[in-house]
Amino acid sequence: MTDSATTASYLTQEAYNRLKAELDRLSGEGRTEIAQKIEVARDEGDLKENGGYHAAKEEQGKMEARIRQLTQLLDNATVGQAPPDDGVVEPGMVVTVDLDGEELTFLLGNREIADGSDQVDVYSEKSPLGMAIMDKKVGQTTSFSAPNGKDLEVKVLAAKPYAG
Repeated sequence: MTDSATTASYLTQEAYNRLKAELDRLSGEGRTEIAQKIEVARDEGDLKENGGYHAAKEEQGKMEARIRQLTQLLDNATVGQAPPDDGVVEPGMVVTVDLDGEELTFLLGNREIADGSDQVDVYSEKSPLGMAIMDKKVGQTTSFSAPNGKDLEVKVLAAKPYAG
């Protein structure tokens, strides 16, 4: 297990509530529904050639994996209000940077904050880029080593609280 899997992630209160509701639904009525699907499929006969049974078991496995993921995320989450609009980079901010000559805009934090939105890229605050710009102010420049070993320069151009 990686270090980032056990360290806290920032979530807005709204994201925490949404994920908690999903976890409650999956571990309650979701488990009941999948158990019923498996039972119905099991009653159809030979399990070796029973596509419905195997599909239901696969669905159950995916659901249990999501329950584990949500439980871990919520247990280790730092929950808070949106960060202040003070130009300082922190989780929950939409950040624009100049990364080695290329402008890049992203949400800094956990991808669950964005609620599956394809409108914004999400970078973890634990990523090399995220750690490099954390607590930097608009206009500040820093550098970091990319995963490929290359040293990159990054300048913070903007940092605004994520509005969803």
